[in-house]
Amino acid sequence: MVSKVLSAGVSGIIPYEVTIESGVSPGLPSFTVVGLGDTVTKESRERIRVAFTHCGVKLMNKKIVVNLAPADMKKEGAHYDLPMAVSVLAALDLVKGDLSRFLMAGELALDGSIRKIKGILPLAEWAARNSLHLICPSENALEASFVRGLKIFPVSHLGEVMGFLNGTEPISPLTGDDGRMETAPDEDSLDMSEVRGQAVAKRAIEVAVAGRHNILMIGPPGTGKTMLARRIPSILPPMSRREALEVTKIYSVSGLLSEKEPLLRRRPFRAPHHTISDVGLVGGGHHPKPGEISLAHKGVLFLDEFPEFKKGTIEVLRQPLESKEIHITRAAYAVRYPADFLLVAAMNPCPCGYLGDKARECRCSPSDIYRYRRRISGPLLDRVDIQVEVPRVEYRELKGDWREEDSASIRKRVSRAAAVQRERFKKGRLSFNAEMPASLVKKHCPLTAEADRLLEGAVREYALSARSYHRILKVARTIADIDERERIEDVHIAEAVQHRRVMDEILENY
Repeated sequence: MVSKVLSAGVSGIIPYEVTIESGVSPGLPSFTVVGLGDTVTKESRERIRVAFTHCGVKLMNKKIVVNLAPADMKKEGAHYDLPMAVSVLAALDLVKGDLSRFLMAGELALDGSIRKIKGILPLAEWAARNSLHLICPSENALEASFVRGLKIFPVSHLGEVMGFLNGTEPISPLTGDDGRMETAPDEDSLDMSEVRGQAVAKRAIEVAVAGRHNILMIGPPGTGKTMLARRIPSILPPMSRREALEVTKIYSVSGLLSEKEPLLRRRPFRAPHHTISDVGLVGGGHHPKPGEISLAHKGVLFLDEFPEFKKGTIEVLRQPLESKEIHITRAAYAVRYPADFLLVAAMNPCPCGYLGDKARECRCSPSDIYRYRRRISGPLLDRVDIQVEVPRVEYRELKGDWREEDSASIRKRVSRAAAVQRERFKKGRLSFNAEMPASLVKKHCPLTAEADRLLEGAVREYALSARSYHRILKVARTIADIDERERIEDVHIAEAVQHRRVMDEILENY
């Protein structure tokens, strides 16, 4: 007899159907798993044997073959334990229910209990999309319940599954409910009002967040670059339901979700150390996992001490900064992860950190500064729309008794500008000004006569490239949106041009 049970695998965060077929026939007792499973998947047969013993199921004098179809796709993970066990039970005629209505996933313990697995959210979405019910570990039920309209049957033991499928032990289902899907900014997070001074840097960060423009902060040690970066999440607009589910799927397949918070309601903020490996940043490995750039999806990737990262590592950022996703191709697999993040980088102006500082003298030679700058390639730096200097804060600003603008006020302007951009691009697939191709820049970036003359002069004076020209227009468009102007004015162009030349001006002053 041959039985079939439905499960699913995940490539990146994209699920695909896996049909588990089991055949039982007379012959020498054996238990064989075929279908290109990895070591963990093939070890399922041993877990299933012992679990069956604890459930009173005997496999004597049986030749059992389990096939994971399609046979040419790699199967990874222990979540195939439960569907494989049920498939064998059905082939032995010990389970008689209609199995075609269910998608199953779960890891078996040796005593027959069912353990929590990672990556249940993509499987739950696939089940709902294909009008299937989900049988999953009880510990995964809350995470799966965020998929709208899905009927979930949480189970904790193999015997419970057998009783349910045979109709002798009913299980109360959970229905996917989006009532808890509301997202909100983190009210308990660090606030921009805690940063004294740095009005120019705060304004640059506001523009960067509003239009999703990558930003580089340059300044001596201790001037507040990291302090500013860690407060960026407090001015980000809340995630939509779709964004929250997409981000949660990445953390689900990575096994990083906590039991207390199975759904990520706030935008991620990732700050890897500069000693991170290539795989740690972009993803991959022997068993492919998302890297930091994917864990920062729909949020912020903060790279402090930017030039200290290995050059080959940060050069990999060039492709995801343009395409908003990362493709990882290895000999054994090819996966794709989303990587739509806001890049926030911080660096010192020179190796000692005090180039251009009024309080301390720089001791670096021109060759030292040149080599330090060469750690960041021109093509990568060209993809950073905004550069801003973060100078030393004067004593009177540190001691001042006035109140700095709080994050809530800045977030209102950011959200208003984001709403303008959503309306502007509602007929396309774009969301922010930074994503505009050259064909849309001309359409959506009308200039006043004064702004046009100023931009023409800047292009000639500073020998700006075509990419720089378009990026200045995109940043100016965002500044105009914040100021609630339909046309880009000369003040908007002036501010945008200034944000492209900070690094050059620091070196020129030296």
